Amino acid sequence: MTKALKDKIIEVCEQKIVKKGTNVGMSFYAFFKNKNDNSELLMEAATWWIETHKLDHFEKAIKIKELVKDL
Repeated sequence: MTKALKDKIIEVCEQKIVKKGTNVGMSFYAFFKNKNDNSELLMEAATWWIETHKLDHFEKAIKIKELVKDL
């Protein structure tokens, strides 16, 4: 995983946790705007989420943040 994606995931997870609490769920789409302006980064996130970790569509933000921090 690139440093840019790792930093983005941690930042978004932290924002969601602050706004909605530790039980907030999210999908990998949460790291991107509602348009596909960086398909390479989107595919990197999707591959990490779906193929590498076999995560459900929605997961707890705190879980995702911990997985990424351990990289």
